[in-house]
Amino acid sequence: MGSGVFLAVTLLIFLQRHGCSIEYIDFFIVNHMIIPYKPLCFSTVTLSAVFQIILLYFAAMLDWWIYVIICFGALFAGFIDAVVGGGGLIQVPMLLILFPELTHVQVIATNRFASVAGTAVAAIQYIRMVGVDLSVAVVTGITAAIASFSGTFVMELIKPEVFKPLLLVVVIVLAVYTFIKKDFGATHEVKYTGKTFLFVCGAIGAVIGFYNGFIGPGTGSLLVFAFVSVAGMNFLHASSTSKIINAIADAASLIGFLLNGAVLFKLALPMMACNMLGGYIGSKAAILKGNVFIRYVFLLVISLLIIRLGRDVIMGWK
Repeated sequence: MGSGVFLAVTLLIFLQRHGCSIEYIDFFIVNHMIIPYKPLCFSTVTLSAVFQIILLYFAAMLDWWIYVIICFGALFAGFIDAVVGGGGLIQVPMLLILFPELTHVQVIATNRFASVAGTAVAAIQYIRMVGVDLSVAVVTGITAAIASFSGTFVMELIKPEVFKPLLLVVVIVLAVYTFIKKDFGATHEVKYTGKTFLFVCGAIGAVIGFYNGFIGPGTGSLLVFAFVSVAGMNFLHASSTSKIINAIADAASLIGFLLNGAVLFKLALPMMACNMLGGYIGSKAAILKGNVFIRYVFLLVISLLIIRLGRDVIMGWK
């Protein structure tokens, strides 16, 4: 392989083993290897330049078992998110636990980069196999995006922690209602037609979008619940429509993260691949198994949301 490859690999492993952060290693790779396009210490051209970069990049990885956890977590998150939303309830805590040195923005940006690809894969499957009213999805997506943008400004004025205890109670009620009412979301009986239906869905998008910008976790699952309870969709159509809306909103927000350089590609790229696979499997499972299966997964995600909000409320009391 050549002494140059060995020296470069050894150097990057030394940096990682001696406490260098992920951000520094990313900076090191980009500025000293990729941008100059001259990998360090390569005395002979025994490999192509592209393969050298890939080799060096993966040499700087953290312990392999951490990446195994990340990939399995992203796969499961992609599966859950494709079925009923809520993948961020798995990926974000996973990143926070494994990489406590990362900033909140880096965690959210890396999660968003990974999840947007999985959401897009699931959305394509739903469009092809279920049949989604794209006009409803687009209108709801636009109102959700505008309201989400507004919610971020309100967050600067009013702390979200003030409303989390009330939200926790509401989510618990939703979970109990869904658990008790066995036929909830089993039939597709839309309650409105024409422009009225578009208006109702747009209003749902505005409310849930505002929640997304103001508080955040569990947005996809709450959107599914709103489509089922307010609009009269069944779980399959509600989940299908929400995936398109999520794909639009996530792609829009990802642009800002990319421009700010907040995405850590060393983590985001393997997570993205696993999230896409999970999104494909999850959407297939939801389509094949139908509303009963989606309802069970919805209850699981709502339970995770209750745990997350409960933790936030308890931490806020300390």
